[in-house]
Amino acid sequence: MNANLIEPPPGGRKIRYESGRLIVPDEPWVGYVEGDGIGVDITPPCLRIWNAAVKKAYGGRRSIHWVELFLGEKAAKRYAGQYFPDETLRWMKELWVSIKGPLTTPVGGGFRSLNVSLRQALDLYACLRPVRYYRGVPSPLREPERIDVVLFRENTEDVYAGIEYAAGSPENEKLAHFLRSELKAQFFEGAGLGVKPISRFGTERLVRKAIEYAIAHKRRSVTLVHKGNIMKYTEGAFRAWGYELAQREFGSVTVSEEAAARLPGGVAPEGQIIIKDRIADIMFQMMLLRPDEFDVIATPNLNGDYLSDAIAAEVGGMGIAPGANIGDGVAVFEATHGSAPKHAGKNIVNPGSLLFSGVLLLEYLGWDEAAEKIHLAYEKTLADRIVTYDFARLMTDAREVSTSAFADALIERL
Repeated sequence: MNANLIEPPPGGRKIRYESGRLIVPDEPWVGYVEGDGIGVDITPPCLRIWNAAVKKAYGGRRSIHWVELFLGEKAAKRYAGQYFPDETLRWMKELWVSIKGPLTTPVGGGFRSLNVSLRQALDLYACLRPVRYYRGVPSPLREPERIDVVLFRENTEDVYAGIEYAAGSPENEKLAHFLRSELKAQFFEGAGLGVKPISRFGTERLVRKAIEYAIAHKRRSVTLVHKGNIMKYTEGAFRAWGYELAQREFGSVTVSEEAAARLPGGVAPEGQIIIKDRIADIMFQMMLLRPDEFDVIATPNLNGDYLSDAIAAEVGGMGIAPGANIGDGVAVFEATHGSAPKHAGKNIVNPGSLLFSGVLLLEYLGWDEAAEKIHLAYEKTLADRIVTYDFARLMTDAREVSTSAFADALIERL
């Protein structure tokens, strides 16, 4: 369906992507999707905070010109029931950088997640999930400050490729017959069947992104997390291809953990990034017991799904966990939690996840000064024990405020 419901801003200019890098003007156009449910509560305050941080950091020399885009329930009202309109997809491609609030996948047979559809339509193959601790945030750990890790989760392959066939369907029966008769596979009758593709191409572009990030942010290591001891030709291949890519393209700045152990003192030279790997189930334990041994993580989709949520719980939960889905140039930043419709319109929820996703967006633009001001102001706000209800119930002597009042308090401390 073609429509012209998205209005360009009166000023500013579009971001460009040339020769593998973003060209960001001082007044860029950036897209935003308000989101469903609590999107109405968290997006407007976050826009105010981001704008205030940019103004504070650059004294008016830079500013973002926001372009409202439509997905989910708000899109359906404007595009005759379409939750994922073509116009929004086209604008996201043209703008290069966007951010969105939480989206609700409508109930109905066969309707795929809007988030998954967006990642695949724009080939946003790397899900970026940084997890760090902010002083004052309630945590179940004794030493949550030891956690400062960045996860790169592959977005387009593994189980999220969506290749599965319902038990009893003609497609299932055809595939089951082939597996049994041609490949001599054994499994129970009536089983649902799925295919788990992991390719060299998909693996290498994800691991490349992770290593490039580690270099740019002066991180110490990149860990490949996999279940290759069991799934040898998919996740085992992910491990092998990751090591090969590191050696082939980044051999001058990387060293394997095994090779580093043979060096004097058993440590890598200054400035070298250690490439290592861990089995997925052990990694969960390691992130509880020895989290400061890990820095950047690259992993297939399902491992990353579990691991990113689990680590986020260690530093305060999904309410403050940021996320981004990045391809070659195009990036969509997002709140990592759901739309929580029962809280919608109450002005009570924690805006942290969307807020820090916007911080990632500022860093992606290269506006680190504005991003750092939000980090510092957030910690000052928590130090003054000004929090939304979710943190207030876990703290003593906290001052519980609304979502918009929390934004006001943070802006005062920029």
